[in-house]
Amino acid sequence: MGNYLPSTKAQQQEMLEAIGLSSLDGLYADIPQSIRLSRPLNIPGGKAELEVLRTMKSLANKNKTFGTIFRGAGAYRHYIPSIVKSVVSKEVFVTAYTPYQAEISQGLLQSIFEYQTMVCELTGMDVSNASVYDGATAAAEAVSMCRSNKRKKALVSATAHPDVIETIKAYCWAAGTDVELIPELGGATDLSALEALVDESVSCVYLQQPNYFGVIEGAENASKIAHEKGAKFIMGINPIAAAILKTPGECNADIAVGEGQPLGLPLSFGGPYLGFMASTNELMRKLPGRIVGEAKDRNGRRAFVLTLQAREQHIRREKAGSNVCSNQALCAMAASVYMSAMGPSGLCGAAGQSMAKAHYLAGGLEKIGHKRKHSGEFFHEFVTVAPYGEEKISQMLQMLEANGILGGLQLNGGVLWCCTEINTKEEMDFLVSLIKQFDEGGVA
Repeated sequence: MGNYLPSTKAQQQEMLEAIGLSSLDGLYADIPQSIRLSRPLNIPGGKAELEVLRTMKSLANKNKTFGTIFRGAGAYRHYIPSIVKSVVSKEVFVTAYTPYQAEISQGLLQSIFEYQTMVCELTGMDVSNASVYDGATAAAEAVSMCRSNKRKKALVSATAHPDVIETIKAYCWAAGTDVELIPELGGATDLSALEALVDESVSCVYLQQPNYFGVIEGAENASKIAHEKGAKFIMGINPIAAAILKTPGECNADIAVGEGQPLGLPLSFGGPYLGFMASTNELMRKLPGRIVGEAKDRNGRRAFVLTLQAREQHIRREKAGSNVCSNQALCAMAASVYMSAMGPSGLCGAAGQSMAKAHYLAGGLEKIGHKRKHSGEFFHEFVTVAPYGEEKISQMLQMLEANGILGGLQLNGGVLWCCTEINTKEEMDFLVSLIKQFDEGGVA
């Protein structure tokens, strides 16, 4: 980024004279002296650029990073083409905020429009919005979209990500909406239980595909069960998996949501990330955030506009459908550049490699006694059951960390593993060999 230079003393004086003041103190004439700070702030003095750089590097070195990662659980390490950082680092994008004055924000609006278009292509849905904070927020906002006076209960699969479930519960608690979990059966949603739970009080059914355990769900059947009782079907998806699995549109979903982090956003110790949402035309007016539309100006030229902004900043707060405010356009831009650079074949390639490598790793772990917990088909995550207790599982993962590997996420009696296209055969073989040695008492 370029330098952000403050105005000079001469420029400040010129501005003061233009408004009839002689000094900066005149700006605060109405503030009582008793509450003004008459001493310097109690903070360290300024440092030279080199000193700041050394300090920041020293702080950064305290972070623990891994060259090899086999953990996902909602945040995934994928290859990010260099062009993504090159584009989103440009000052015109980094400094852009909400395009309130649409007529002078055409470039930013077009970037959001292109993002929406690609999300629709990825999900197979009719319309997409922008500016949702993360995947969990998107899921909770989708549930809010479905609520009505007659239908105030949401059914959420117990196999969804725990953080998503908690966020949905928080939203629903505030809105007076009941949340009931659909039981798990063999690592997947129990569709028989879903059929028994759906009635005229249920507004929506939320299902994650693939689910938290990596298992591929019967989304089409779940959608059919929900629609037969008049409930909406919300499908949470992994955007990389969506390149090769049936789209939410093909599964007859009413709303598709998900975490956009895999689309060109680094792990970044947890954020900022990006929630994406798309829906059918029927629900378009209930989408939160903002939608950028394409129109024509008075000269017939292509123009972009902000439309359907049901936000508390634009209408009466009690009438607002959502409280989503921040722009998130920079993260959406990164996702757009990533999808453009990868293209359909690149996304399919990343998804195919991730899936193939996860299956290879699962096979290797099974050979040494770490068998899969669930028998269902899976994408790029799976749970293994360790041949020992929780304490030793923790020791095994610590052993991997000592060898520069971030292992899977420890769950109750097992480990949730993940592979992406970045993981190599050598890394997977090394992981399996280390665990085998550990199990045999050969690795401290």
